[in-house]
Amino acid sequence: MYTADIEYTYEGLRLVGALALDDTVSGPRPAVLLCHGGTGLGDQVRHWTRRVAGLGCVAFALDCYGGGRELPPADLGPRFAELSADPARARAIGRAGLDVLRSHEAADPARVAAVGFCMGGTLALDLARDGEDLKAVVAFHADLATPRPEDAGNITGRVLVCAGTDDPFVPLEQRLAFEREMCAAGVDWRMILHGGVAHGFTNPAFDGTRPGIRYDGRAAERSWRAMVDLFEEELGTRITPCQPGVQHGEEARRGRAEDGRGE
Repeated sequence: MYTADIEYTYEGLRLVGALALDDTVSGPRPAVLLCHGGTGLGDQVRHWTRRVAGLGCVAFALDCYGGGRELPPADLGPRFAELSADPARARAIGRAGLDVLRSHEAADPARVAAVGFCMGGTLALDLARDGEDLKAVVAFHADLATPRPEDAGNITGRVLVCAGTDDPFVPLEQRLAFEREMCAAGVDWRMILHGGVAHGFTNPAFDGTRPGIRYDGRAAERSWRAMVDLFEEELGTRITPCQPGVQHGEEARRGRAEDGRGE
């Protein structure tokens, strides 16, 4: 597995994304953009990037904040609020990441998908709402609200949303509004609800200390399987045995070594 940090810029901001692909095969292959959550580009998203590459894809995790890292706690709130308050800028940063992915020599521009977690799931959905040519869009525990539901008419690919019923950031009213949005636009979409599951269920770092935010390994694996099924149907990926979101012990250390950051 080849992994590398890729530097690029948006309006002078130095961004560092994470690339992964199987370098034992050659030729064009499906390309998948991964969009990190509000904490920044950390181990969880890098891990999923390698797993997606294991499906036979070029996988690229974009960087929304700069520096290719998770934000320190003191910076997290202000930076998250700043980006959330400017959806147009967030989408532009997303398109910059898509440009990096599509420009890779191994990427098949006709088979591109976007996956996101939390804030990144919202970004993936918004890129589709903007009319980006995405064959599949997957959003995990993402804010589904939009001020312009009519933009769903621009979605050209299939949509998968995975959420928990106990997620305080994705309440029932929001999920119903999303259902109306998708149905009104005639989108091919699916929502998987995990009963009793909270926000952030794909990230092992969320131990439940913060109310309403908690990792759930079963929900993460079930969501992964649903995503793999979608990719197989829409991108022609191959399925390999893997368990998403879990980085314990030696595997976590290998992951850090793979992406060049060592211990």
